[in-house]
Amino acid sequence: MENVFDILQERGLIKQSIYTDELRDMLGKKKVCCYLGFDPTAPSLHVGSLMAILFLRRMQMCGHTPIALVGGATSCIGDPSFRNDMRPMMSEEQRQKNVKMIKEQLESFFDPTLPNKLIVVNNEDWIKNLSWLDMLNEVGAHLSVNRMLANECFKTRFNSDNGLSFLEFNYMPMQAYDFLHLYQKYDCVLELGGSDQWGNIVAGVDLIRRKLGKPAYAMTLPLLTKADGTKMGKSAGGAVWLNRDMFSDYDFYQYFRDVEDSKVKELFKFLTFLPLDEIDKICDVKGKEINNAKERLAFEITKIVRGEQSAINAQNQARAAFGNTQSADMPSLTITKQDASDILSVLIATKLARTKGEAKRLIDGKGVKVDNEVISSYDFSSFKNQFILQKGKKSIIKVLVK
Repeated sequence: MENVFDILQERGLIKQSIYTDELRDMLGKKKVCCYLGFDPTAPSLHVGSLMAILFLRRMQMCGHTPIALVGGATSCIGDPSFRNDMRPMMSEEQRQKNVKMIKEQLESFFDPTLPNKLIVVNNEDWIKNLSWLDMLNEVGAHLSVNRMLANECFKTRFNSDNGLSFLEFNYMPMQAYDFLHLYQKYDCVLELGGSDQWGNIVAGVDLIRRKLGKPAYAMTLPLLTKADGTKMGKSAGGAVWLNRDMFSDYDFYQYFRDVEDSKVKELFKFLTFLPLDEIDKICDVKGKEINNAKERLAFEITKIVRGEQSAINAQNQARAAFGNTQSADMPSLTITKQDASDILSVLIATKLARTKGEAKRLIDGKGVKVDNEVISSYDFSSFKNQFILQKGKKSIIKVLVK
């Protein structure tokens, strides 16, 4: 059996691991059960979550059984890791809706016919009926508060005005208990996650080894970042959602078409299943030829997330838009005559600006064109029933007024 540890390491997908030699040896000799958690903080996962989803897929492709845990219970607390303040609490109705939608979204990435098919669980199912005393008895005696407080993920909060609430302090023990539960029910011996989850994950490994005296392991993947080190996954309109109803196929494709040159090869390794030698050939280019590699990158990622036909359509739209033609493939949007009362309203209606203030700044910076004419007035309203709206160099759409 091909060792998934070596495959992940070769693609740069392992950031941290614990008991590494034992873990690598185990993954090369037998099939194991592993899990990765997703908190339902929104109705959809985003591009940052895609790394984790594909990490699980790679485990499955090498014969291991993946578990995707949706944190219905942990989302009632909110992960405090590397945050300056407490997450806002969701309503019960919204939380349950998010759990349902994310379960369905996760399932769509995996083949249900495989013998090692994806298992999707919700930690609320085993945590909601636990009493406080039950939790303390299961976890309390086996987790070191000193070790918990020494974690990097909490240090930001210690130095903030808000501090760390006792509610949030319970997130780590709850996640550790999840690992214990999955270990006992599914013989799940490996927890996976983003590198910012390292402290929470290691707490679960420690809990199992101390309470049960049995081996447990952990492995994290690097965070998806831009060249400056900040997290990738934000667009001008907000998060880059995996759900097409929240972020269109065209915008999703274009997001990856516009990534920094220096990130192209890394993203091929992280977010596609293309062989490394093929990636090397695609990325071994100079100058403007990198744009061909970016097109391929955007197509491959869009195909994985939205399907091949959606990727083809998005690519055709992008080529039409940036070919400055009136092609039927150009991305289009219909707005009302009221939305077309002035350029500020148009920018907001087409989601090229979130507020009138942002729209004004775009106009002041000569960043808005209508039918290739630079707009300089906030009051501009001479719109045809169909026109081409452009924001900067990368956002071009056909607008229909009805």
